[in-house]
Amino acid sequence: MDGSQRPSRLSADDLLVLLAVGRSGRYTTAADELGINHTTISRRIAALEQAIGGRVLTRAVGGWELTDLGREALAAAEAVESAVSALSTTGTRQLEGVVRISATDGFSAYIAAPAAARVQRQHPHLAVEIVTATRRASQQRSSLDLEIVVGAPQVRRAEAIRLGDYCLGMYGARDYLAEHGTPADLADLARFPLVYFIDSMLQVDDLDMAASFAPMMRESVTSTNVFVHVEATRATAGLGLLPCFMADRHEDLVRVLPEQLTVRLSYWLVARAETLRRPVVAAVVDAIREQMAEQHDALLGIR
Repeated sequence: MDGSQRPSRLSADDLLVLLAVGRSGRYTTAADELGINHTTISRRIAALEQAIGGRVLTRAVGGWELTDLGREALAAAEAVESAVSALSTTGTRQLEGVVRISATDGFSAYIAAPAAARVQRQHPHLAVEIVTATRRASQQRSSLDLEIVVGAPQVRRAEAIRLGDYCLGMYGARDYLAEHGTPADLADLARFPLVYFIDSMLQVDDLDMAASFAPMMRESVTSTNVFVHVEATRATAGLGLLPCFMADRHEDLVRVLPEQLTVRLSYWLVARAETLRRPVVAAVVDAIREQMAEQHDALLGIR
């Protein structure tokens, strides 16, 4: 057998390149993380595939997905990473990298942002990017590490983890209620305009169903952004169906019909299994869980 026919030797460096690509789904992100260029990433992946005799990545919308063989190789890559970390770590390990999160507006401001700040204080070289969006979990998440969505998601090739519940209630500004009166019961809501999401643009089924208890209410100010709902309600545009953990921060907002009208929803975290195993991502997830626990009563509207 001549040299050209010999199988390539498996390289630990190539495995670590696969680890970076497998976690991010993108060559460019992996290149930035590892400090090498896109061409080197491609060459390393090709060398790894030649060494183990098969494809480890397959093209997906917006990025790359691991094949079955790639997932097996990823497990070996994680073992290499752990061994290297164990040898190089002295004292408290300082994490480095970027974690990108997609979450709803309210969650981003009051859960994700404080959690990110907590992690960043412990690990100054870890950056967290927060993209606000109110939508269903995407089937292709090559540009995201974590997605936070409302309601149980239906996803493939990803983990879905329930983070906890929160409640919506109906609120009115004190001045508005003084002028128009407080609704006596659910039927009385018919005479009030509703501040909520734009019906035709709402992509989340659980949020869509939340307003079904009061179909007789006409729309007032509507928006894709929940902070607009809060401020429009404070500005006396009508009654707002608002997250309690946001509305209860404002002394000028009064919750109406709390016994008859409480909508309980759940936050879910979605991520690839291999992404969740990244130390930087695990640190952010832990901080999010801690923030959810600390805000438990506020999230449920318990004063």
